[in-house]
Amino acid sequence: MATPWTLGCDAQDPQRQATFWAAALGYVREPGFEEPDAASIVDPDGVGPAIGWLRVPEAKSAKNRIHLDIRVAGEPPWDWPVRAGLIRAKVEQLRGLGASTVREEAYTDEEGRSILGHVVMQDPEGNEFCVA
Repeated sequence: MATPWTLGCDAQDPQRQATFWAAALGYVREPGFEEPDAASIVDPDGVGPAIGWLRVPEAKSAKNRIHLDIRVAGEPPWDWPVRAGLIRAKVEQLRGLGASTVREEAYTDEEGRSILGHVVMQDPEGNEFCVA
C-alpha cells in the first residue's frame, strides 16, 4: 500500500498559485486552507496527491529541481495531430490563467517528420512545468 503524500511548495502568493494549479489540474481547494499565508488543493476524486503552498519572502531564483508534467494526450499509441491539438489547447488555457510559454520541444516520428513533443511553460511565479 502506498503512503499518502503532499507536494509542498513555496510561493510569494499561495492563493494565486493554488488558483492557477487547481484550474490547470482540475483540482479543488482543500477545506481549511483559506488563510493568506497557506493554500492547498486536492484531487476531487481522491486519486492524486494534495499540493500545498506556504508563503515565503523570497522569489524563485533558480531552475526547479522537480517539476510537474501535465499529460493531456493520454497514453500511447497516439494520433500525433490529435495529440498536438490537445497540447496546444491546454497551453492556450494555461496562458489565459497566467502561465507563459518558454519553448516547444519537437520529436521525430517513425517517418522522420518533426512533431510536437511537449511545451515547456512557467506558472505565474516562474516555476517551470511541461504540457505533453
